[in-house]
Amino acid sequence: MYQLDKKEFGAFVASLRKEKGYTQKELAARLCLSDKAVSKWETGVSIPDTPMLVPLAQALDVTVTELLLCRRQTPGETLDKEAVEEVVQQAIQYPAKERKRAYTHLGPWGWIFSAAALTGAAGAALHVWLGLPLYNLSTPLILGGVFGLYFCFFAPLRLPDYYDQHRISGFMDGPVRMNMAGLSFNNRNWPHILQVCRIWSCADLAGFPFLHMGLRLLFPGLSEWAFFYMILAVTLGGLLFPLYLVGKKYES
Repeated sequence: MYQLDKKEFGAFVASLRKEKGYTQKELAARLCLSDKAVSKWETGVSIPDTPMLVPLAQALDVTVTELLLCRRQTPGETLDKEAVEEVVQQAIQYPAKERKRAYTHLGPWGWIFSAAALTGAAGAALHVWLGLPLYNLSTPLILGGVFGLYFCFFAPLRLPDYYDQHRISGFMDGPVRMNMAGLSFNNRNWPHILQVCRIWSCADLAGFPFLHMGLRLLFPGLSEWAFFYMILAVTLGGLLFPLYLVGKKYES
């Protein structure tokens, strides 16, 4: 069985990082990790958890195979680089695919999201019926719908173990990214963060059209820029502040 040499791996990562001109802190920031984690890799104290190998390879502009071999592959090698890369990435990503997703323990959130979507659609239709402009309405509805689908149905119920082993200020799951400076994501605060994101998504989807309508009727003389900043403050502030407060409360 192939055993990864920690010292050799660390030296290879350090040389690649220097080739790219990154400091340990800059590389860590790209991976949403602390610079201490990168330092431990490079000194051979530890190696990345398997889910981190793919983003690490991408950040250093090498393949996962080359990371595991601790050297660059030459063009003339008989090893089928593409085939090995595919197998390695599938093996690395398999545990992540097996993580339980929200739809396996849906509870009431399927119904709540469906009701929110129908309410939001009714609010948008009411805008049209009243002849109110639809400026600044579509983006919050799309955000609420997309994030609501993700957090209610597809978000992982548990984070990978490396979130508990390192202080990581960013959450990564496919195309979904959340970065919160000063907040560490882990399995102690993740269920509470997930709950906040679900509540915000459904509330935004259902309530924003009526909030927008109320502001239009109460302040008909406001400029579109004023509406934009008011909407931005309400929607983003309504997510970021509760998310940060809950995350910090259950962080440790």
